[in-house]
Amino acid sequence: MAAVTIRLSVVGVTLGHMTGYNEMNPGQSSVKPCPSEVGPELGGAGGGAEAMADADGVDWVDWDAEADTFDDEPDHGLRDGVVREAWAERLRAWLPETPSDVLDLGCGTGSLALLTAERGHHVTGIDRAPRMVELARAKLAGRDAVFLLGDATAPPVGEQRFDVVLVRHVLWALPDPGRVLRHWRGLLRPGGRLVLVEGVWGTLSPAGIPADRLAALLEPLTSDLRVERLSDDARLWGREVADERYAVVAHV
Repeated sequence: MAAVTIRLSVVGVTLGHMTGYNEMNPGQSSVKPCPSEVGPELGGAGGGAEAMADADGVDWVDWDAEADTFDDEPDHGLRDGVVREAWAERLRAWLPETPSDVLDLGCGTGSLALLTAERGHHVTGIDRAPRMVELARAKLAGRDAVFLLGDATAPPVGEQRFDVVLVRHVLWALPDPGRVLRHWRGLLRPGGRLVLVEGVWGTLSPAGIPADRLAALLEPLTSDLRVERLSDDARLWGREVADERYAVVAHV
C-alpha cells in the first residue's frame, strides 16, 4: 500500500496531515489525524502553527507554509469549473436566498467565501494562519468581505451576530465539538443556521465525525436540521471518493 498524505481544508485550527490513506482502496487505509492545535481552554496546545511531531511521531502542519499550494487541491482552490460549480450549487441550497451576514470559520484561502460573496452575502472569514488570511483578502479584493486572524473555536467577532455560520472540515478535529457547537450557535441571530461540511476519512482506522454523531450533538441546539450526503458527488472533490462526506444544515 502506498501511503499518501491528505491535507484537508482544516485551517481554522492547526492540525496535521493524515498518513497511510490508500486512495485506490480506502478499505485498506490506516488514517491517523494529528492533534488539532486549538486554544488551551479547549484542551489544545494553543499558539501559532508549527510543523512538528507529537510523542507518537505524527506530524503537524504549518499552514502558513502550506498556504501557497493549498489551492492546488481541487476542492480547495475550486479552479476547475466543474468543481467550482458543484460547490456553488450546494451553497445556493444551503445559504439564505436574500443577502445575509455569513461567518466563514477556517476560511483558508477564501474559496467558499468567494462563492458566498458572489451570491450577494457579506462574509466575515476567520483563520489563524496569517498567510491564509492574506491570500483570502487578495482573492476577495473589492468584495463585501472582511478576513480576520483568529481561532475558529473562539472567533474574534465581539458582540457581532450572523445569519449563517459556515464551517468546512474543522469540527472533526476538535477535542470538544459539543462545546464548540454551543459557542457557534451563540454567534447566530434568531432564525440563523449552521452549515457544517464534515466527514469520516478512511475505513480501516477512520478519522472524522460521523453524520449521526454530529446530528445528535446538534439536536438539542437547533429547531430542525438536515443531513446531505456528499460522497456520491465526485464533482465536489474532483475525483471519486469512497468515504463518508456530508453536510449538515441546522436552523436555530
